[in-house]
Amino acid sequence: MRTLDDLGDLAGKRVLVRVDFNVPLKDGQVADDTRIRAALPTIKELLDRGASLVLVSHLGRPKDHEPELSIRPAADCLAELSGADVTLAPGVVGDDVDAFASNLGPGQVLMLENVRYEPGETKNDPELAKALASLADVYVDDAFGAAHRAHASTEGVARLIPDHAAGRLLEREVTVLSKLLDDPERPLIAVLGGAKVSDKIAVIDRFIEIADVVLVGGAMCFPFLAAQGHSVGASLCEADDVELARRALEAVDGAHARLMLPVDLVIADRFAAEAQVRTLDGVDVPEGWMGLDIGPRTADAYAAEIAVAKTVFWNGPMGAFELEPFAAGTRAVAEAVAQAPGTTIVGGGDSAAAIHQFGLADRVSHLSTGGGAALELIEGRRLPGVEALS
Repeated sequence: MRTLDDLGDLAGKRVLVRVDFNVPLKDGQVADDTRIRAALPTIKELLDRGASLVLVSHLGRPKDHEPELSIRPAADCLAELSGADVTLAPGVVGDDVDAFASNLGPGQVLMLENVRYEPGETKNDPELAKALASLADVYVDDAFGAAHRAHASTEGVARLIPDHAAGRLLEREVTVLSKLLDDPERPLIAVLGGAKVSDKIAVIDRFIEIADVVLVGGAMCFPFLAAQGHSVGASLCEADDVELARRALEAVDGAHARLMLPVDLVIADRFAAEAQVRTLDGVDVPEGWMGLDIGPRTADAYAAEIAVAKTVFWNGPMGAFELEPFAAGTRAVAEAVAQAPGTTIVGGGDSAAAIHQFGLADRVSHLSTGGGAALELIEGRRLPGVEALS
């Protein structure tokens, strides 16, 4: 994979930079600027090297040109954070956009409109890729969160601009996650939660092969418990997931990793902040009740494993942490990860949201900006956006 170090003199050149500004908005403003801040090192380096920049990103999943999904709030946020001269283009491609790009001077930034306003983006339309490629001399992809998609602004345009490279964010994501897989310091602990086994079975299988311990929490634990013969009450548990969990449990026999499941649970009569809540000393959930968090003994046991780890990978909450009665398990894991002495990697998505919520984001070694891309890389699947940068 080519990086910024492989690019030559950039003075006076226009660089098309694929960033990931798919950020949450509230009342027309950026509600969380984490992804924009993550792109700043690449943007600053390119500007310092004398380039002008054309930035392109998606935002949400527009069906047309919904004004509420305009990239403008992200462009304004970038200008404030970077101090750069940022102009919002009148569209994604077209004559007007060409004119804006042609008039860019060194140190100036043009932000294209939401690239998903163009239906050809997600179809990797060659004409859209060609139009994007015409805007610049160099292409840099710094959007790890979109690297697992073969879209026009990721895979398509990279094939058309020979002078291309990964930005610093994308480079770091791939480097950190590749080392996790190929040469981790041990013990390697994987903490996996979330809603469905089917969403993460390939990740579970991979960590059963390479980790020392796999800790399972969240609603994902219930198919495993059901496969062991426990009652799960009204907990989220699909029949297909039970079969997948049963196969994973069989794979653990003779494997390198130990797989740990909850030994106690926090249960409720319904999913609501005002629900009747109990701590269950065990894992057999009564009829009509649902498990919504790991219990305190489980949290302590998981924290103890994390405390002696040299490498920790965490993806997926331990419970419904967005509601305070069910946040303790996820908070305990987040605090343990933050205090762990080794390399700690949080794999984006809800885990990233949780560690931000608990004010611990600056206490982990690496906070991934791409949950889906990170999981696919760990699964061993190809990332088209990365492969196109070779």
